[in-house]
Amino acid sequence: MARKLPALRRELDARSLFSVAYGEVASSIYFALGVIALHAVGFTPVVLLIVGALFLVVSFSYAEGTSMLAETGGAATFVRRALNDFAGFLTGWALFLDYLIVMSLSALFLPHYLAAALRVSALDRGPWDVVVGVGAIVLVAAIRLLRRPSLYGVGIVIPALDLLTQIVLVALGFALVFSRHALAHGTSLGHSPTWHSLVFALPLAMLAYTGLETVANLAEEARRPGVDLPRSLFVAIATVVTVYVAIGVVALSAFPGPHTELGTTWLRAPLVGVATQIRAHMATSLGDVLRFFVGASGALILLTSITTSISGFSRLAYSLGEHGQLPRSFGRLHRRTLVSPQAIVSAAVIATGIVITSAFVKHYVTLLASVFSFGVLLAFTAAQLAVIRLRIHEPNLPRPYRAPLNVRIRGADIPIPAIVGAVLTSVIWCVAIATHPGARYVGPVWLAVGIVIYIAVRRSHGEGLTERVIAADEQRIDAHHFERILVPMKLGIIGEEMLATAIKLAGENGATVEALHVIRVPLDHAIDADLIDEEERAEAALAEARLLGAENGVDVQVTTTRARAIGQAIVDQARATNADLIVVGSAPRWRRQQRFFSPTVDYLLRTAPCEVLIVAFPQRVMDEELAAS
Repeated sequence: MARKLPALRRELDARSLFSVAYGEVASSIYFALGVIALHAVGFTPVVLLIVGALFLVVSFSYAEGTSMLAETGGAATFVRRALNDFAGFLTGWALFLDYLIVMSLSALFLPHYLAAALRVSALDRGPWDVVVGVGAIVLVAAIRLLRRPSLYGVGIVIPALDLLTQIVLVALGFALVFSRHALAHGTSLGHSPTWHSLVFALPLAMLAYTGLETVANLAEEARRPGVDLPRSLFVAIATVVTVYVAIGVVALSAFPGPHTELGTTWLRAPLVGVATQIRAHMATSLGDVLRFFVGASGALILLTSITTSISGFSRLAYSLGEHGQLPRSFGRLHRRTLVSPQAIVSAAVIATGIVITSAFVKHYVTLLASVFSFGVLLAFTAAQLAVIRLRIHEPNLPRPYRAPLNVRIRGADIPIPAIVGAVLTSVIWCVAIATHPGARYVGPVWLAVGIVIYIAVRRSHGEGLTERVIAADEQRIDAHHFERILVPMKLGIIGEEMLATAIKLAGENGATVEALHVIRVPLDHAIDADLIDEEERAEAALAEARLLGAENGVDVQVTTTRARAIGQAIVDQARATNADLIVVGSAPRWRRQQRFFSPTVDYLLRTAPCEVLIVAFPQRVMDEELAAS
């Protein structure tokens, strides 16, 4: 039985995309501000502005790439299309490292924000900060394995809370602690910070702008990726850069240099430090409320960051698995949760290992930030070069969005933002390699491990290293995919065959069958009206279902429900029981009309939360039934 495997759904409108984009990018200030201020000191707002401007330039290429290749994978997908599968894999593998670092840092910083909100000092130090961080990763992974959270409902609320928190800090900060003198105190370019420290801070500042890849991975879930995604992305990034610079000004006013406490005392909860300094200028009760609000919202936002990073990791793994760059199991989505379980477990295990290891590493925040810069700058450079190459070699590829400011080179329109962005990101990548031991050693080792895995996967399938592997639209569903089968009961031969088919599938798969009898209540009757004949027919049909199941060694559970619409009742029951498959019948009379299927079957195909198997019958079968009756 060949069936289409579960796929990501186009559910995101412009508002949802903006909220997710803002939440993804803006959450990183909660752990990035301290480490940037440690090295850039009074130039922190300037560094945030410069890197933010570069981030915006890079986003033009991402917007064009996602509009022309509206599928998950981000930069890895662009590079695979522009070059080959091996180059695409290297890009994706580097991005895996970034997702893991964001997860780890979010988990490591979360307990420190929680400590400020709950006033539990034990969470501010080891081992409890590590224990809580690991617990957060395990909890998020476990929930994601069991169910598909409403990411995009929460994805609007949490970014709104994020924006509110940052606006409150900026407004109160400018009103109560802002000082031009304090901002410039102890700051002398070339001395404090030194030129080396300032250059050292530039790659670290990339950590303040995480999330672009996660947003690009939403291309396959956007309703209009070529329109809504670029617009939402640009507005979100512009908002983030503005807020970041304002927060940097307030933070340096609160903790002036040359040795700002943001990079020492408050390194692991910099926004709590800002709130604490503002609190000193407020009434005690209001100050306590502000500190609690910033601590609690920071912990919640970092928990959300863990969740979205795991989802981003799994989407990227899904893309690589689909195209034979990882084991094929990573490219199959669980039909209920729409994730690859192998990807979720892998992300959780590796991130947990990073969190635990950090307890034994001095200056682990700087180390992780430098490793992050290695991966993200490599991916940014590759993405922009891929967009340029596709402009040259596939000029007719549909591009609902095109990066602006183009220049004609050898007959091709090349976007200037992509050229500038590629040059600048590659230069900063070289700076990171030269100045950061983490980027210089950990990054290449990570790539080497990935290359070994990639070669092993390709050889196991007899595929070339640079060969382009196309994802299959149709695959065979193995037996273990079905655990619970729902079969709506129907009188007559169609009903009998539906039940027999469901029981046969359950026997082959070791699944449970739920036989559902829907009593349709007319609109002119109360929903609980006496319908004795219908109740008796339901009991008889369900009794036969139990008997047939027992004869075949299959557990058949029975349910009777009342409803105005049969289709809606079936969908509600499928959701309530987490059904993996609905088995329904299709009478031939509908195929002689404008509809191919009945309204009920058509409704199930459009709204069912799981696979639908249709048992269709030719007219002669119905004629035989009528003759027998």
